[in-house]
Amino acid sequence: MTTSAATGTMSDDDLARFLDVRPQLFGIAYRMLGSVADAEDVVQDAWIRWQSADRDVVRNAAAFLTTTTTRLAINAATTARARRESYVGQWLPEPVDTEADPLLGAERDEALELAVLLLLEKLNPVERAAYVLHEAFAYPYRRIAEILETSEPNARQLAGRARRRLTSERTSPAPAVVQRRLLEAFVAAARTGRVDELERVFADDAVAYSDGGGKVYASRRDIVGRARVTNFLDNVLRKYWSQSTFDVAEVNGGLALVLRDATDAPVAVLATDGSDAGIERLLVVLNPDKLERFRR
Repeated sequence: MTTSAATGTMSDDDLARFLDVRPQLFGIAYRMLGSVADAEDVVQDAWIRWQSADRDVVRNAAAFLTTTTTRLAINAATTARARRESYVGQWLPEPVDTEADPLLGAERDEALELAVLLLLEKLNPVERAAYVLHEAFAYPYRRIAEILETSEPNARQLAGRARRRLTSERTSPAPAVVQRRLLEAFVAAARTGRVDELERVFADDAVAYSDGGGKVYASRRDIVGRARVTNFLDNVLRKYWSQSTFDVAEVNGGLALVLRDATDAPVAVLATDGSDAGIERLLVVLNPDKLERFRR
């Protein structure tokens, strides 16, 4: 294949340069949007921009594509925020199976947990971009400033403001070994149906969020407090999940539960966010559209 950027013909080398950086592009877009489909749309748009660009004058393909993807994701996040105002019930990020791609294109798995992605929704898109680029992809502030078309001090301020906001709204998370122990205790209690054991797993001020997307039953409000969360779980376990199997899986870089019905189809993904006090947040994704990728 020959190179001809002026006519839009894509050379093997041009294609390879895009494919090399594609995992990172998807990782940025997914962290920005919390949706696999929306992230794929952004990456597709970046691919179209790459095809139409004068690639002969692009000195750094990765920089060009990262900048393009980030700016497209900022625009998409603004649109998504408006669209989610009409979402039925609580919106939760779409979970992803990270066993195949443990870091989703990043050097580290920051800004990937479902609980963190949910908190990131409270940031404006530019703050979110600065945080994701610095914390997950280790971009220096100078480079972030170029991508966001701002000054380096302002890029530092944007990322710092985002970091402080997340820290203020989240108890210091427990180490991975403690998180695993909490999840295992939760599974054991859920399987036996022992309400007292289930209640001990949660922190006093635990919150449960559930996302049915208006397609299956889900609480449309946050459920706050250990007793209420436990009662909610006891009800759904008895009414809806009594015949379900509980599979521990790697979801968004951490351990979570995938519940399957008698036909082995996924019916829910349960992700926990714990501290030394117990499980602080329980995210229950029930929307069938967000579970398609967990079908065997």
